[in-house]
Amino acid sequence: MNQTYGIVAVSAAVVATLVIGATGLRISRTTSDFYVASRTVPPYLNAMAISGEYLSAASFLGIAGLVAAQGVEMLWFPVGYAAGYLVLLVFVAAPLRRSGAYTLPDFAESRLRSTAARRVAGVLVVGVGWLYLLPQLQGAGLTLGLVTGAPRWLGGVLVAVVVALAVAAGGMRSITFVQAFQYCLKLIALLVPAIFLVVAWHGEPGPADALDEPPTFRRHTQVTVETTVRLRIEAPLRAVVTGAVDGQDHDNGRLLLDPGVHEVRAGTTLRFPPDAPVPERESADGRGDGAASWATPLSGGRNDHPLYTTYGLIFATFLGTMGLPHVLVRFYTNPDGRAARRTTVIVLALVGGFYLLPPLYGLLGRIYAPDLLLTGTTDAAVLVLPERLVGGPGGDLLGALIAAGACAAFLSTASGLTLSVAGVLSQDVLPPLGVRTFRPATLLAVAVPVTVSVAASELPVADAVGLAFAVAASAFCPLLLLGIWWRGLTAPGAIAGLLTGGGSALTAVALTIAGPLTDGWAHTLLAWPAVWSVPLGFLTMILVSLATRDRIPAGTEAVMARLHLPERPADRSAPTTRRGVTTP
Repeated sequence: MNQTYGIVAVSAAVVATLVIGATGLRISRTTSDFYVASRTVPPYLNAMAISGEYLSAASFLGIAGLVAAQGVEMLWFPVGYAAGYLVLLVFVAAPLRRSGAYTLPDFAESRLRSTAARRVAGVLVVGVGWLYLLPQLQGAGLTLGLVTGAPRWLGGVLVAVVVALAVAAGGMRSITFVQAFQYCLKLIALLVPAIFLVVAWHGEPGPADALDEPPTFRRHTQVTVETTVRLRIEAPLRAVVTGAVDGQDHDNGRLLLDPGVHEVRAGTTLRFPPDAPVPERESADGRGDGAASWATPLSGGRNDHPLYTTYGLIFATFLGTMGLPHVLVRFYTNPDGRAARRTTVIVLALVGGFYLLPPLYGLLGRIYAPDLLLTGTTDAAVLVLPERLVGGPGGDLLGALIAAGACAAFLSTASGLTLSVAGVLSQDVLPPLGVRTFRPATLLAVAVPVTVSVAASELPVADAVGLAFAVAASAFCPLLLLGIWWRGLTAPGAIAGLLTGGGSALTAVALTIAGPLTDGWAHTLLAWPAVWSVPLGFLTMILVSLATRDRIPAGTEAVMARLHLPERPADRSAPTTRRGVTTP
């Protein structure tokens, strides 16, 4: 990628974000402006903003990388990400808007009349937000490192600074315009290059070669491994090596690699001839990273139990959307429940259209960037394809456009997450001083994930987001569905369910990132916890609520009526609830 073009494109995206965000300094004057844009955002603008913050680095980079590396079974990611809004539309969108809350902890307190439930929900919101911020910072480091050559940690720090400035400037009102702009930029950044890439692909002989197993290098290819890797080779393979292979040093020497597993030391450069099969990268536990058959679902891949992991992915993505704090806070900005439903329908169209593009990039990445399979950096497939297929100034310009879109991807999602986490911190952790507390809370909201992102830098972007979805589904899906649709939910039941479902999923995610278990059922259950943690959360809430029927909050009938009855046409502003106090 041409670094000059890339730097200009990324700088333009950053400057546009800061300029649009700075408008909030003029138009955000009240607490309601900062938290929910005074509940005046129209459906079309809100839908674009939701789509902008929802289509994260995992959507822009990660899905293509997973499809390139592991095959069509990874298509469950875009299906689940989009279908989650259908569940949100049917069960949650309108009642949640009518609740009049600012945040998920607000909803828990107003529905259950419990400050303890609010605190537990607040801790889990912060946990989900920080967990979701990690892959955004990783995506930033990957993109900016590839575009500018800077170290990866610098990209995460730069994004954190830009996001903190944009969010602190004007809160929800200014971020709404920022994220709507960024959705348009992301869609254009994938759609326009995709047209040129497809034309170039079909202009070459054998466009269906992506289905071949194993993939092959189409031309002379040089690969430099940044970390020590083990490569599994099925047939004798010739390569020119500079570095250490199997403990032997080579200086631009020709080497015949026999079938079996070979260790390639960090910093080693290998050059492969055209039509050579791509060696399979082997993980530390002795399993390959690629799927046994790229075009066959449930072909095994790197998981011992592919059917279970598929259901784990479905549970997490279908049910996790309704528990994402940065998505839910957007529904509080709609004027009324009807507008919330219209917003969700528009989001379904916008998100569904966008998700047609990343799998295409994953397919092309397997054909034209197979070297990324060796280095384990398939998340970069979207960024390198224009140079590989188009080349020349046209490829450089398309690559710069994609780099700007990738920048917008992690900026928009990081902005929404920072806003939602800062809202909880400013209300429940720091002294409640309104906007004066919100701005320091913004700094705290980004500081923790920036620090942790270095330690978790090896986790694939889309996988990390999948873990955040699992925690959100386990904690907030039971709370929202039972809180909205079941009068019998009690505060002890909700607290027990949040701690059991969300806590167990969060523990599983922490153990997965730490990596004490790498194979077997124990690893699979921890890496894909939604299959058992979501039912566990529901069951705990129901059983404990039934055992504490005498603790059903007073006024539950009135709260349920407010959640489900349409607003009066003359009253466009629903009551808001903060710290248990209802105000008009």
